[in-house]
Amino acid sequence: MIQDVMAEAKDKMDKALEATKEDFASVRTGRANPAMFQKIMIEYYGTPTPLSQLAGIQNPEARSILITPYDKAALGDIEKALLAMPNLGAQPNSDGNVIRVNLPELTEDRRKEYVKLTRDKAEQGRVSVRNIRRKAKEDLEALKKDGAVGEDEVERAEKELEAITKAHVDKIDEALKNKEAELLEV
Repeated sequence: MIQDVMAEAKDKMDKALEATKEDFASVRTGRANPAMFQKIMIEYYGTPTPLSQLAGIQNPEARSILITPYDKAALGDIEKALLAMPNLGAQPNSDGNVIRVNLPELTEDRRKEYVKLTRDKAEQGRVSVRNIRRKAKEDLEALKKDGAVGEDEVERAEKELEAITKAHVDKIDEALKNKEAELLEV
């Protein structure tokens, strides 16, 4: 029972860590990165669909992205979604077949803005991990209250849970540090 609670908490924390890293990938650095466009949702025949399912995303040059829709009818919807993207800082150009996005050089202010955005995403990840810890602690307390397990076992499990939580928070902090260095690199 305790092992189930711990395994579930660890699994959910791993997923929260991965989601945070994916969020970091969506923040633009000096180079163009196809991951920046992965989470863009396109209204496709009335259904929100990720851009990666509607188009091929390539990185032909350091600061440009080439988006090739699988269905040419989706070209206008993709272009509309790109124009609505607040952190893009570039104008998408369509030639009727593909969309080119040339990203301008990042200014110092823009870099600092992205660092701030990345820190917010990291804090959201930490909060998510802590919420998972809280839920797992509540489950452990419920097991203790029901008399299914002893107090000593719950205490040991809570210490282990704290160690797992700290390890995941540290991994988020490490990823944040790497992303900040990448953002501030000129």
